[in-house]
Amino acid sequence: MTNLTKRSNRPKEKDIVITRSAQGFESFREPFRSTLKSIEPIGKDLLSAAQAKIDNKTKPLGSLGKLEDLAVQLCLIQKNLNPRLYRKSMFVFAADHGIVEEGVSAYPSEVTGQMVKNFLEGGAAINVLCRQCGIDIRVVDMGVAGDIENHPLLLNKKVRKGTRNFALAPAMTPEETVSAVQNGAEVFLNEYESNPIDIVGLGDMGIGNTSSATAIICAICDISPAEATGRGTGIDYKALKHKAEVIERALRFHRPNPKDALDVLQKVGGFEIAGIAGAALAAASKRTAVVLDGVIST
Repeated sequence: MTNLTKRSNRPKEKDIVITRSAQGFESFREPFRSTLKSIEPIGKDLLSAAQAKIDNKTKPLGSLGKLEDLAVQLCLIQKNLNPRLYRKSMFVFAADHGIVEEGVSAYPSEVTGQMVKNFLEGGAAINVLCRQCGIDIRVVDMGVAGDIENHPLLLNKKVRKGTRNFALAPAMTPEETVSAVQNGAEVFLNEYESNPIDIVGLGDMGIGNTSSATAIICAICDISPAEATGRGTGIDYKALKHKAEVIERALRFHRPNPKDALDVLQKVGGFEIAGIAGAALAAASKRTAVVLDGVIST
């Protein structure tokens, strides 16, 4: 774990400057602009018909519980009383986080690259689930600090080798944030165009990303890091307290705008989180159901 007391060799906040003057968030390129414009809210016109179709099955009303709610939701997403679930895909977005320098994780950043290799070799829990359920899996390098060898299941969308330490500076530049979101959208759209996807899972891998996710949650939901911070990779109570304090200081420093998702992403987010956001938006534009794999993706 990073030494929490000896930090004399680290740059000060005032020494780190990231330009915010470029077009940044206004520079989304095509076809992503069109993708955003094509997203429609879920209509309720099929709600009664979908529920009636389920209720007319030979079973007690509501006996399938949450499964019935999911079935109705699929009907509404696809605008179809006979929703399709033929092609299922899983994307695992991976990137490293500069905030690890603050000693907020039980593991070093190198573990991110090691886990990516494990995904590619089929040795992780998600690989087992995908094999059992007939789900296509792809691993997306959005910003892993190390170099990953080419592999048929690897998609290289690296924006940068890890974010900056958001305890000292914004995690990303505006341009990097936009690129990461668009890269995530392109990952989904490229796969969809070759063979339409009916349901997609979005997962993550990145040492330090629970700190980033916690900062995002606190910024958007206006809750304190003391309430929202978890043990992540299994840190002890002392490290947990330190982690919450690091996040709290960072939020005071950056003051992200809770009504501007891109501003929050840029200041305390991660490349894989931005990529997941882009992929989810792209999936919504195609009326593809999205399964969020864990708190980071959510």
